[in-house]
Amino acid sequence: MSSTITPYEDGPLIVRGDFELRTPEGEPIDPARDTIALCRCGRSADKPFCDGTHKTFRFKAGAGRDLPPARPGDPQDA
Repeated sequence: MSSTITPYEDGPLIVRGDFELRTPEGEPIDPARDTIALCRCGRSADKPFCDGTHKTFRFKAGAGRDLPPARPGDPQDA
């Protein structure tokens, strides 16, 4: 099984190739295609898939290993 995962700046994670997608309980999720976009903003109505909602509230996350800016009310690392 080979796949690539590409984080798009201020957008979803794009997954391409052969992969398995499962619920936290281990149940399979049928992605219905070979390339999918996974939500990173947490506000998609179609989780775990991206529905473009991140654009409406200007979600910010880098494409590299940098962290998004903290939002008021986010838990802080101890």
